Amino acid sequence: MASPQQPVKEYLAALQKGEGEEALGLLRAKIPSSNPAMLDGTALQTAVSKMSDVKVGNPEARGSNRMAVPVDYSLDGSRLHTEFLMERTGTQWLFFAKWAFVPTTLPTIEVTVVNASEATLNGVPVNMPNGRNNFAVLFPGKYEASLNGTYFEAPAASALVSTRDGGQAPLNLQTRSTAAMNEAVAGKVREFLDSCAAQATEQQRLQPDCPFYHASNARVVDGTIKWEITEYPKITIEPFGGKWVVAPLDGKATLTAREIDLFTGFVNDLNVEHDFSFTTQLDVSGDAVTVTPMLTF
Repeated sequence: MASPQQPVKEYLAALQKGEGEEALGLLRAKIPSSNPAMLDGTALQTAVSKMSDVKVGNPEARGSNRMAVPVDYSLDGSRLHTEFLMERTGTQWLFFAKWAFVPTTLPTIEVTVVNASEATLNGVPVNMPNGRNNFAVLFPGKYEASLNGTYFEAPAASALVSTRDGGQAPLNLQTRSTAAMNEAVAGKVREFLDSCAAQATEQQRLQPDCPFYHASNARVVDGTIKWEITEYPKITIEPFGGKWVVAPLDGKATLTAREIDLFTGFVNDLNVEHDFSFTTQLDVSGDAVTVTPMLTF
């Protein structure tokens, strides 16, 4: 403890071991009003797992009884610099100075996630009330958040924290639907359209209770009407107003039939493709996905 550098070295070693209590004791840091999930164990070890080439520099005077210890290091490929402010707190063995960190306030990371109440931060599941939470963090360190759900996910986003002055780093997750979610919705949409086309064919209706219809002045021969979906809608799911919505669904349906021209009496083969569009209401509860078509007539 006779050198201002010694407590810094011990502090960095505590970070690498994931010993948050020891690191906090050495740092003499105040924990702000925030979530403490990143201050110990796996989350803390992960924060410094990509720190390398650490060089603790020579102390530099910062006024009476204070010294600054510079530390240069690489963190996930970025070359960074942190300065630790130390103060003399007495002597030991009569001659040797005792040094300790000047008390400070821990920095924080504010994590936000679109339309989700949970996320993963440095490998640890964390709650995100109303899509937001604030985490106290030790420094230096890398903090990476992501969301890996069955139906919704967010690509990893990270922040490098090197400051000692109680600052705040934003970390925003952009949630999107997963391939499994898109396929689940697409399957329900296909099921609805296929059922609608089959029912329209069975009921021999040109204007069924479906997103598609056909208008004609000719008389159609009974038993010849057949509807078929020839292009299914592409699924796009987006956040809106705190919910998830499916973008308007566009597709194509083909009608085949035999019709009689009322003026000439000729019987013609009818084969026509109609564009259609409709909207849906999406509800997700746990593993259950409900898609409700919203049709207007």
